[in-house]
Order: sequence, then C-alpha cells, then structure tokens
Amino acid sequence: MVGTETYTVTDPNGGSDEVDLPEGLVDMLAEQGEEPSQIITDVVLQAFAQQAHAIAHHSEGEPPQDVVDINQKAEELFEERFGRSLSDAMGHSH
Repeated sequence: MVGTETYTVTDPNGGSDEVDLPEGLVDMLAEQGEEPSQIITDVVLQAFAQQAHAIAHHSEGEPPQDVVDINQKAEELFEERFGRSLSDAMGHSH
C-alpha cells in the first residue's frame, strides 16, 4: 500500500495549510535534479494560471479589468518559469 507525503504551503500573511499526496507522485512528475518543492510550486503556478485563463477567457460576458490584469500577470509568470506561453502549453491561443 502506498503511503502519503505531507507538503505545507504558507501564504504571505503567515497562514498555512497542508496537503497530503501519495508517496512517489511528486517523484513521478520530477525531471532529474528537481527538488520536490519545485515540482509542487510548478504545479501550483500551472493550476492557478489555467484557472485565471478560464475565468478571463471562458466566462460569460466581458471580464472586469482586474481579472484581465491578474490573468495577464499569471500568463507572464507562467512564461517566465516554463519558457513557453500558457496558450501554447494549453494547445490554443487566447
């Protein structure tokens, strides 16, 4: 039976939460030499960027300017970290 590994996330205000993942899952996603914490933060950025994209581009109506700005920043951070645009990574352009 597979055990679990606990990771802790701390926010800028000092709050924190933990998430349990199956042992070995983070290693499955890692490339040689990557630290587990980097894998976790890669997935966090990817998930948040995808969510921001969905809210900004796939919701009904015109999004408010703050949503547009947040999405743009998320896409910039994604491209800086991964070396490709979020649209390319998702297989479409918006």
